[in-house]
Amino acid sequence: MLAASKKSTEALLVLPSAVFNQYRKQIVDLALNNRWPGMYPRAEYVEEGGLMTYGSSTTDLFRRAAIFVDKILKGAKPGDIPVEQPIKFDLVLNLKTAKQIGLTIPPNVLARADRVIR
Repeated sequence: MLAASKKSTEALLVLPSAVFNQYRKQIVDLALNNRWPGMYPRAEYVEEGGLMTYGSSTTDLFRRAAIFVDKILKGAKPGDIPVEQPIKFDLVLNLKTAKQIGLTIPPNVLARADRVIR
């Protein structure tokens, strides 16, 4: 990541990774210090000061997982339960970070956000 800060990097995209998640504070700080707009895989990054995340709702995924567990405990065979794709996605924006890096979020994007950190 230090190599990225020495080049002409203009933004940061963090992909889902247990390793990245472990260092999310350092990753967010690197983006903030370099005034990079960052897109992150989970809301926790945005709560740490990252700019935004858009992805499947982990709350909804956990809720759906509980339904699968319930079916299995009631005797359903796991192989007979159909695979599902996420249907709920969350957009979380951090306006404090946007201001700090000099970025204006358009009103129509703000209106679509599921959560805005002010």
